[in-house]
Amino acid sequence: MYPVVFPAGSFRAVLVGAGEAALRRLAGLDAAGASVRVFSPDANGLLAEVAADRLSIGLPKPRDLAGATLVFVAGLDDLAAGSIADAARASGVPVNVEDRPALCDFHVPAVLRRGDLLLTVSTGGAAPGLAARLRAKLEGDFGPEWGERLAALAAERVRWKAEGADIAELSRRTREWLDRQGWFD
Repeated sequence: MYPVVFPAGSFRAVLVGAGEAALRRLAGLDAAGASVRVFSPDANGLLAEVAADRLSIGLPKPRDLAGATLVFVAGLDDLAAGSIADAARASGVPVNVEDRPALCDFHVPAVLRRGDLLLTVSTGGAAPGLAARLRAKLEGDFGPEWGERLAALAAERVRWKAEGADIAELSRRTREWLDRQGWFD
């Protein structure tokens, strides 16, 4: 496994799905700041409401997948999920099919967001329940204050860079600053 983080707004996702599974995936993509186009064979209720003008009824055509950065499939049967995964790959787009590791080009970790602080846990798709439990444990250790803590450290780094600190100096100052804060005692 090799973890990668896309900056908010820098990637275009296609989500194909239905029900709660698709709604959960859409919420995660929205929280990440992704540009998302949603396809659902039977979109109604909350998924239709949340997806709004991003929603197309039905399954995507291959041309709908071209140009996407990533394709996500959630809440569909094996036949539909496999067909979409094949079409995504044929378009050169990596695909994730929820809870079907054999159909995935990448896995989605359990995520904890605290402002710009992003903590993730992955089992490579082998045990999503374990990843979710570990994320829940991290929620207790890293509360909402960590978003503010990151913002404070980021402001210090900006100041240090303006003073001419190089990478080694930034690293040293960061360690010393964190030690003074006592957050890890």
